Amino acid sequence: MRNSIGEDEEAAGNERSATMKIRKFSQEDLPAILAIQEKLPQAPRWLEWDYASLAADPQGMLLVAELETMTPPKVLGFVAFRRVIDQAELYNLAVDPAHQEQGVGRALLEEARRRLLEAGAKRVFLEVRTSNKPALGLYSSIGFSLQALRKDYYREPREDAYVMRLELAPPNDRSA
Repeated sequence: MRNSIGEDEEAAGNERSATMKIRKFSQEDLPAILAIQEKLPQAPRWLEWDYASLAADPQGMLLVAELETMTPPKVLGFVAFRRVIDQAELYNLAVDPAHQEQGVGRALLEEARRRLLEAGAKRVFLEVRTSNKPALGLYSSIGFSLQALRKDYYREPREDAYVMRLELAPPNDRSA
């Protein structure tokens, strides 16, 4: 996110958020999701089957952000989670480079947070490259905290990962 936003940029951002919709994934989104993934060299290399499998899993959640003002609407980004009992793991979050730093990732995470909480999740975990400063800033601003370091977690290129955790349950309802 930018540190300061001018009035013109703020107005443009408000207009974008009014035309962006977060919704559940549909099979028609696969080409757009794969295209976004290809534009991001360090993104996980998932196959069509991976996305379709997660979307079909009752514990899976795959959301897309789309720009409704285009015909057909343009997929701007996506987020993928899997929930197990009261915990969830963020598997993948990607935003088209042309739409980064415009609140797309934050909107995806906020909607996912709401849906996960409704589904009974109390906490979310993720791994993130130690060099991915924009993602680290976003996750921290949403409330994720650093839990651990995983040495050589990523293969291409080889890099360590931070494990981060977000508590979803209200403070008076948290259990260890």
